[in-house]
Amino acid sequence: MTPRSFDVVILGAGAAGLFCAGEAGRRGRSVLVVDHARAPGEKIRISGGGRCNFTNIHASPKNFLSENPHFCISALKRFTAADFLSRVEARGIAWHEKTLGQLFCDGSATQIVMMLTDDLAAVGGVLELSTVAEEITRSDAGFFVRLSSGPVTCSSLVIATGGKSIPKIGASGFAYRIAEQFGLRVTETRPGLVPLTFEPHLLERIKPLTGVSTQARVSHGQTAFDEALLFTHRGLSGPAILQVSNFWREGDAIGIDLVPGADMFAELREARQSNGKQEAQTVIGRSMPKVLAQFVTANAGAAGPLAGQGDTGLQHLAAALHRWQVKPSGSEGYRTAEVTLGGIDTDGLDQKTMAAKSVPGLHFIGEALDVTGWLGGYNFQWAWSSGWAAGQAV
Repeated sequence: MTPRSFDVVILGAGAAGLFCAGEAGRRGRSVLVVDHARAPGEKIRISGGGRCNFTNIHASPKNFLSENPHFCISALKRFTAADFLSRVEARGIAWHEKTLGQLFCDGSATQIVMMLTDDLAAVGGVLELSTVAEEITRSDAGFFVRLSSGPVTCSSLVIATGGKSIPKIGASGFAYRIAEQFGLRVTETRPGLVPLTFEPHLLERIKPLTGVSTQARVSHGQTAFDEALLFTHRGLSGPAILQVSNFWREGDAIGIDLVPGADMFAELREARQSNGKQEAQTVIGRSMPKVLAQFVTANAGAAGPLAGQGDTGLQHLAAALHRWQVKPSGSEGYRTAEVTLGGIDTDGLDQKTMAAKSVPGLHFIGEALDVTGWLGGYNFQWAWSSGWAAGQAV
């Protein structure tokens, strides 16, 4: 079979791949986008509770983790959150800002997918779904890709197949295998933005709290996040836990302040003085769900009227509230992880074009790289920024 020929072949019809394709097509390049899934943009579709947290207005290099933290600077500065938002508004997609600069669609996340696929169609790009890349080789003329639909050739090949997170939608280590095939290093990979789990004894203790959510400050070393925390039947989740999971390693403890910004020792002493008949859990229950207040009070041995408790007991209770140290046994893994930490070593890539320095014409973008954002739209912004950068170069 005679191979079809394109200027650019992009493997992966997710956020980064589709956006890169539209940018390349605008420059007059013939583009083919290939994905093994039956529909494009699956991770976009399921993100943000179906409304897609498509960027964060505060996105900057400080919100990303990498062995090479300077790599992401160029792309993020050249294509910003404001730049992507202008595309969304030009499309007429209504949006709103939630906490901490997170931008969501007012309606369905499929609006973002349709924006990207319509942009691809407008520039004459081709999208082939339910199609697998079976073999990739390089020649002087470019690349030969054996697809399940037949062979294709191209001068530029972009790998945008993501990481290992959420395997139920088809995520795999495909990008890492291609990188290694062409001599690029892949850093250690692990689940990121993922719930943390507890050992059975601790799980049994917190079982009454399953489903309870509260605002908290969760810390690991010098890094801390003030967001919601959720008790689950397996351990802890919620935005604060997902954020700190990017920094946590097995064997480490995390610190939890259940009443950030308060001075519970002072509040309890004042409450004891003004009305010693009330119980500690009543005072604490004004700052958190009552069932959690009861749990902490009981575990600190501080049940009963405040009048019967001395300063030492109240200090012990305040410490339980402000400085709960807990050691997770693990995480829920790639099954529920929102992203993959680590990936293709960016030292081997050009930060302006996302191209492999040792393999002209081969580009890697999006989650496959060792660039991982915080929770809150940062990883989508990396998809847009890295896809844009490669789209200007392929």
